[in-house]
Amino acid sequence: MQKLSLALLLCCAPFVVKAVPLKVVNVSAPAINCVFNSPCTITVNDTSDNVTLSAGGTGFLQSRTFKGLPGSPAAGLFGYEYRLDLRNAVGALNIACVDWMTISFGPVVGSLNYGGDPKPDQVFVVTAGGIGTIGIASAIQTRSSIKFNFASPICEGGAPGKGDSSFFWGLVSKQAPKNVTATIHETGGATHIVKARSPL
Repeated sequence: MQKLSLALLLCCAPFVVKAVPLKVVNVSAPAINCVFNSPCTITVNDTSDNVTLSAGGTGFLQSRTFKGLPGSPAAGLFGYEYRLDLRNAVGALNIACVDWMTISFGPVVGSLNYGGDPKPDQVFVVTAGGIGTIGIASAIQTRSSIKFNFASPICEGGAPGKGDSSFFWGLVSKQAPKNVTATIHETGGATHIVKARSPL
């Protein structure tokens, strides 16, 4: 009877889903390309989808994918990069800003080294040699979903060309790209569902 009561208690207890922080490192381009191709050049596939903000401006989320080639540390794996661009988004009445993004991604390859130290990394941010000015403060995975918190809000501008862009940030999967959606969150609470690509 006691064992049955314990089993019922465990069955009815709330299931706690653990949020796991991913290791984020800053890298430079084109050096990061060497992880995916020994000559340090890669061929990418880019897609983007508009992000229309609550203040009226429109930016875009860019998804970039590529495959690790034979002879490279990431041979046979798939690289994914993202970038939020609000440089030409102009607020009509005020300025809207984005503070995080979530996307279903699934298992992240954690055996590669992007940052140069002996320990493997999971998320890289291209802070040198590429476009953008705002990085990733943290990446938190809960089940298949990853939440990317930006180092500072990415804001639209008061005139074209005056808004912000994130750096490219990336991670690697064993699975090929699929068409999915991502959720982008404004500091004021509004959310936007945009097209993206991930392994899920």
